[in-house]
Amino acid sequence: MKLLSTSILAIALLSGCGMMNKTASAPDTPTRTADGVLVGPNGMTLYTFARDTVGSGKSACNGPCITNWPALVAPDAAQPMGAYSVVVRDDGKKQWAYKGAPLYYWAKDAKAGDRTGDGVGGVWKIARP
Repeated sequence: MKLLSTSILAIALLSGCGMMNKTASAPDTPTRTADGVLVGPNGMTLYTFARDTVGSGKSACNGPCITNWPALVAPDAAQPMGAYSVVVRDDGKKQWAYKGAPLYYWAKDAKAGDRTGDGVGGVWKIARP
């Protein structure tokens, strides 16, 4: 009986450890692809801005622009991974970039799958993998 209860305890502990690793691990990338476009963790469409200089590590969307085009925020400890890099914004916050292009949401997209920001002002386009 003691051997059986020890085995059950060991199995329970090991399965609990496996679950901890799965839930505690970070995502492989800051975005995913849905219907051929990049979307953020919330499922909302991401966009790029033609006035950003790709690879510069800067965002040209600041002030009122960032209100309408919220950045895909990167955590303070974020590090580049694969095609993703980190941009430090004028306000000191970090933002994800894909292939050097900073990524943004469009404030007027109401739900996942909306793509109403594509072509706005002739300078915004959907981010694609």
